[in-house]
Amino acid sequence: MVKSVIHSLIAWYQGALAAHGYPVIVLLMAIESSIVPVPSEAVIPFAAHLAHSGQIPLGLAGIIIAGTLGSWLGATLMYWTARLAGRPLVIRYGRYFLISMAKVEGAERWASHYGAMGIFISRLLPVVRHLIGIPAGIVRMNYKLFSLFTVLGSALWCSVLCCVGIKMGQDEKLMQGQLGRISLWLGAAMLALASLYYFFVHRQMRAQRDPTAARHSK
Repeated sequence: MVKSVIHSLIAWYQGALAAHGYPVIVLLMAIESSIVPVPSEAVIPFAAHLAHSGQIPLGLAGIIIAGTLGSWLGATLMYWTARLAGRPLVIRYGRYFLISMAKVEGAERWASHYGAMGIFISRLLPVVRHLIGIPAGIVRMNYKLFSLFTVLGSALWCSVLCCVGIKMGQDEKLMQGQLGRISLWLGAAMLALASLYYFFVHRQMRAQRDPTAARHSK
């Protein structure tokens, strides 16, 4: 069952990339950076593998640019929505778009602690990645600065994911769709992302909520 679903998704995505090219990546990455956290870890690496192996008429540089553009578009949507609507409306209606008060407050604490550089760092981290535009918009961060760090962070992240995709393409068992191999790669990816989330996001948010815990952790 799981294997069949995976094969169906792979077939759909490969067909969409072959038929429509870069706009598919832009769209998916824009969605990933807005209200629906479509995993970029699934979007970019597979596209990079197909391009590197000559299965689709796309280039690695184009994939990175498309991914970066999509990330910036999605983040810009979140930024201006939060900036124009204001915090009360985001808190009130955000839950209808999978944006809870806890998520908003967590992103606010992150932005408060790391400032503008946090925009760059957030592009490399799960959870915060698609929410960071909200506090940036609420506090009316300089849009040009927000865009600059968003583009730089997204370009770096997409470049890393392209390298991962090429490396994955060298795993023959994975490319043959062997479920055990897919689980191994997914498990490794989840472990890496969970570690990044814990050390850079969870600990920071917990420290902001509990100053005593922050002192003990030092």
